Amino acid sequence: MISYISRTFNAKAMKKNTKRLYNIYSKEDLQDQLAAEDDDRIVLSFYKYALIPNPEQFRDQLYSDFNSLDVLGRIYVSVEGLNAQISVPNQKFQAFEQFIYDHEILTGIRLNIAIEFENESFLKLKIKTRKKIVADGLDDESFDVTNRGIHLDAKSFNEITDREDTVIIDMRNHYESEVGHFDKAITPDVETFKESLPIIDDMLQEHKDKNIVMYCTGGIRCEKASAYYKHRGFEKVYQLDGGIIEYARQAKALGLTNKFKGKNFVFDERMGERISEDIISKCHQCEAPSDDHTNCANEACHILFIQCGICEDQYEGCCSQKCRDFKRLPQEQQEKIKPTMTFNGTLSGKGRYKAKRKDEKLKE
Repeated sequence: MISYISRTFNAKAMKKNTKRLYNIYSKEDLQDQLAAEDDDRIVLSFYKYALIPNPEQFRDQLYSDFNSLDVLGRIYVSVEGLNAQISVPNQKFQAFEQFIYDHEILTGIRLNIAIEFENESFLKLKIKTRKKIVADGLDDESFDVTNRGIHLDAKSFNEITDREDTVIIDMRNHYESEVGHFDKAITPDVETFKESLPIIDDMLQEHKDKNIVMYCTGGIRCEKASAYYKHRGFEKVYQLDGGIIEYARQAKALGLTNKFKGKNFVFDERMGERISEDIISKCHQCEAPSDDHTNCANEACHILFIQCGICEDQYEGCCSQKCRDFKRLPQEQQEKIKPTMTFNGTLSGKGRYKAKRKDEKLKE
């Protein structure tokens, strides 16, 4: 078994040996490198709450190890564990699994394999240290973070959510639940996990005697939230084990009724993976049925919003005529006038944008 704690490591020495611990290539170079690969990639996520005494040292060693396996993706490391969304080449996946199995800290984790794969889900390997692997704003010393809710597999989830004494709560943000959620789920209008916890607490007060069943993308937010709500006095707390990703896999494999409608929002270049054929959201510009998230093509705005194919052509991937016209300007002129302008993305948070374009349609 790999012993991380006993392993000697010198970051400066590694850099001198040209083993870089960060990406140095442009987005265009990374896209070219990925296109040149002769192997498909497996997209997956995983997390683990575990004590990591020296996150910086752990981060550097993990970067070196994962880089040698051609892993791409985004990983957060803290003293409480790690949270990862990555892709691995097919030909190296077995070696990757063996690395996880042999690792002192990572062994035993569940790998949540994505429903849909795209080679360009991630372009580079980025590993950052943070205070927490999920920003929750909680004082972990004030409650028992290990006293978590009862884990449910897909079959058990379907059974308990059929009961009238059950409340289903979506622990994700509004831009995630907007494109897909479980039947009858409460979907709070929140932008961050930290923001959602006290709001959901208030919403659930009238349901304290019911089964509280929570879910999120891969399960990590529910691990902390379920313990928090048990601390807050809720007794019958459950969480979907492995989140939406594992639920979809189990439902398909076991032939279960799929209670999730729409897309599962994911935090990579795909922006979503389809769980059912239902389209439950609308284009933010023309209100036609659509569940395709995009970031405004005007980099000075870059707001996340939903856009249909017709509006994508009409607005050239931008969230407004203003952004489209600005994007058309020469780069030199953009840089000159940018400090004097505001766009949807400079005024609103992620996903808050609700376009109203009926009064500013482009002239023919």
